[in-house]
Amino acid sequence: MTEKKHLIQDIELVGARELLAAVHDIHTAGYRLGQACATMAGEEIEVLYTFENDNVMKSYKTTVDAKAPELQSITAVYPYAFIYENEMHDLFGIVFKNLTFDYGGKYIVIAKPAPCNPILSEGGEN
Repeated sequence: MTEKKHLIQDIELVGARELLAAVHDIHTAGYRLGQACATMAGEEIEVLYTFENDNVMKSYKTTVDAKAPELQSITAVYPYAFIYENEMHDLFGIVFKNLTFDYGGKYIVIAKPAPCNPILSEGGEN
């Protein structure tokens, strides 16, 4: 009989400057990127990257200023993160530095820029 493993999840708050180093470490530990998403939290945008290895989930949560959202891309470590990061750019206006496949705001066809970030969409910035 095989051993049943239970899903364990851990969410760690990481500063935007420390995110890429943390992602390097988790990649070295054998984790795969499972998902990435963003949500508004007042005047900030919370960005969550979730990784999985052998039924253990580890998430890194960081925040960026919603008025000038900028974050280092993790595509140097997980190339397929470009899908998530282009989506977060189009929906929230987050500028990902060193994004390997940058669609330039045209990944998702939408009526107005950054519709999920009311600070940018109402102010006409982006």
